[in-house]
Amino acid sequence: MSVDKPGRGPREGDFITIKSYKHDGSLHRTWRDTMVLKTSENAIIGLNDHTLVTEDDGRRWVTREPAIVYFHKKYWFNIIAMIRDNGVSYYCNLASPYVLDKEALKYIDYDLDVKVFPDGEKHLLDADEYAAHSKKWHYPPEIDKILKAHVKILVDWINAGTGPFSQGYVDVWYARYQYLMQQRLKDRR
Repeated sequence: MSVDKPGRGPREGDFITIKSYKHDGSLHRTWRDTMVLKTSENAIIGLNDHTLVTEDDGRRWVTREPAIVYFHKKYWFNIIAMIRDNGVSYYCNLASPYVLDKEALKYIDYDLDVKVFPDGEKHLLDADEYAAHSKKWHYPPEIDKILKAHVKILVDWINAGTGPFSQGYVDVWYARYQYLMQQRLKDRR
């Protein structure tokens, strides 16, 4: 990410790094080169497409399909809309609101995830991991209360097809990404 002025965040078309951490401060996962599609006072929308991901143990892999990512400064979750041949699947991380510095967009991953399949079926994942880490790292009762409240908000969004869970949202932001990539190709010629 290029930063011209102090305090200036990324602009549309910039690439940023995303880093997730665990409650104890250890690095969990890193995504390189997420394209920023929109920034606002409280949110960042980006897109990963064949993005390099590095796990905490050093393993590396590349994302298989385009995925629109949504981060917010007030909600304790982030949303990944994976665009697949059979429809859009969602992977939602229960996590702290993000912070952004010159290095990366950063958040704390709180283990719980909600997966939404193209047919709308929902699954809460990793409750056992959440319980183990909560005990291991002594998650404060306030964190547990906040996360439970935000799971409800997230499920309400899913059920209502709000924001990232609407087909229109996916269509608009994927089209914007394709346009920006075409512009980058033209600028290189």
